[in-house]
Amino acid sequence: MVKTQMLLAAEGGHNPVIPEPAEIVVGLIAFLILLFVLWKYAVPRFEKIYAERSERIEGGIARAEQAQAEAQRTLEQYKSQLAEARAEAARIRDDARAEGQQIVEEMRTQAQTESERIVAQGQNQLAAQRAQIVAELRADLGRQAVDLAGRIVGESLEDETRRRGTVDRFLSELESTSAPSGSGRS
Repeated sequence: MVKTQMLLAAEGGHNPVIPEPAEIVVGLIAFLILLFVLWKYAVPRFEKIYAERSERIEGGIARAEQAQAEAQRTLEQYKSQLAEARAEAARIRDDARAEGQQIVEEMRTQAQTESERIVAQGQNQLAAQRAQIVAELRADLGRQAVDLAGRIVGESLEDETRRRGTVDRFLSELESTSAPSGSGRS
């Protein structure tokens, strides 16, 4: 190696691995100028671009958080309205059920009242028909009794007062004898 160095020194004396001092100074000055230009012009632009990008990202995050908060408020409002609607539906259903029961009760009461009225009217009609039939039977029975009594007695019972007295007396006797056996039948 010593021989190689001597050989190089003898040939021209310059080692290619070690730069010349003038080249080092020029390279250093060029590097400093390049560093100054980058620092003066490029770095501020990069910083500005990074700041804008950071703002956009942070703004996007803030907008996303606001949208999420708004969505949460909307969801809560929806749930609240849904709960109110369910409560309203339950109330309406209960009101309808109560109203239906009230209508059924009113109809039952009306039917009971109408039934009682019809029964009373039927009983009144039966009583009126019975009274009419009893009156017709008495009149018919009275005529037959007068005819029969006239035949038995042999005298004419044409006088109205006599005939009435006889018929009434006969019917009273008939009722008194048939009343004990009639009350057992009813």
